[in-house]
Order: sequence, then C-alpha cells, then structure tokens
Amino acid sequence: MKKCKGCTLSKHRSEEEKAKIVKRLNIIEGQIKGIKQMIDDDRCCDDVLIQISAVSKSLKSLGNSMLKSHLELCLAEDLKNKEFDSIDDVIELLGRIN
Repeated sequence: MKKCKGCTLSKHRSEEEKAKIVKRLNIIEGQIKGIKQMIDDDRCCDDVLIQISAVSKSLKSLGNSMLKSHLELCLAEDLKNKEFDSIDDVIELLGRIN
C-alpha cells in the first residue's frame, strides 16, 4: 500500500497529539495489566470478560480516532492536490483494519 503524501514514517503529529495518544495507550496498558492481575487472583470469568471487552472498546476508539485524523489530514490533502489514488489506498486500509 502506498503512503499518502502527508503520512511518512515521521508522521506529522504535534507533541500534544502524541501526548494524548500515549496517555490513552498507557490507560489501555493499565487495563491489560489489570486483566492479568484478575487472572492471577482467580477472578470469575464474567468479570474478566467484561474487562477484556472494555480494553477492546478502548483500542477500537483509539483506532477510530487515528483513522479520523488520517482522513481529515492525509486524504483531504491528497484530494485537494487531485491525487485520487489515495481513495484506493483508504479503501485498502479499511479492508485491512476491519
């Protein structure tokens, strides 16, 4: 898959954006550690499954946020520059992440 012109390996995220993403990842990491602790503590399956669902939703929410940013910044910029191949790239991306 091609990279959009604005998205390189050194993605153009501000320090504020990075901090927000890292904060969310740290929360998710804490949730996962909590699940591990629940297993170590022999907690019931229902409680563990609820926490797994919460982690899954947290990751999905973060992914949706990053996809929104990609569409608003990268795809929009490419479309302004009449680089319509990016539409195919986004369709391929959606197929890979869903």
